[in-house]
Amino acid sequence: MIKAVIEYQFLQNALLTCIFASIVCGIIGVIIIEKKMLMMSGGIAHTSYGGVGLGYLLGFEPIIGAFIFSICAAIGIGFIKRKGGTHSDIVIALFWSLGMALGVLFIALMPGYPPNLSSYLFGNILTVTKVDLYLMIAISMIVTAVIGMLYNNWKAYLFDEEFASIIGIKTAILDYLLLILVAMSVVVLIRAVGIILVLALLAAPAATASLLCKKLLSRIIYSILIGLIYCIAGLWISYYLDLASGASIVIFATFSYLLIFLNKKNKK
Repeated sequence: MIKAVIEYQFLQNALLTCIFASIVCGIIGVIIIEKKMLMMSGGIAHTSYGGVGLGYLLGFEPIIGAFIFSICAAIGIGFIKRKGGTHSDIVIALFWSLGMALGVLFIALMPGYPPNLSSYLFGNILTVTKVDLYLMIAISMIVTAVIGMLYNNWKAYLFDEEFASIIGIKTAILDYLLLILVAMSVVVLIRAVGIILVLALLAAPAATASLLCKKLLSRIIYSILIGLIYCIAGLWISYYLDLASGASIVIFATFSYLLIFLNKKNKK
């Protein structure tokens, strides 16, 4: 496969996608698992499908539409989470369904034959374009910079939000900022594993890292490295067996997590 990577541009793009997807899901995955926000992240991811459909309907890059819809969903869900209390789960489910429904509606309104959306729904890392890569690079840099610059604030916010508020940290801002970072991360991961499977890639590396270490920074580093292994291994499997890349990555990641989890349980 190394020779093929040197020869083919699409494999080089796929490998770069693996790297940036691993950075993003490694950092954000640890935080959303710690804050128990996985389902909220799923709601944001599925809402982005409406943006993909709108992009096709109006003739602009669908991934840009996904980005816009994801950000809007993140802000909306964040507002309702802080104001709505117990009703936030209902609203997340409605955002989830609304995004998918709008995507279907926009595609149905297109003249002529509908486009093939399988790469957005289930991922196809081998079809990543230069536009996608530029967007991934920018988002990965923003996510890394925001988490790095506010690292101590994030630590306090994650482990004791009430204490963080008492010492003067603006937890409401961190709430919204985290959801926006999740929305941006979703856009990076869509091209790797697709909207339907994005939740697994956010969860699996971070969950595996939590089995191996407990310190926050160590978990983030482990999660990035594990995510890279999962993505490259899944890419290798999909390339040689001619399978869907998103499904290959997620299946490999899930089974790897289960094996490590069961091994830890047996040792105990």
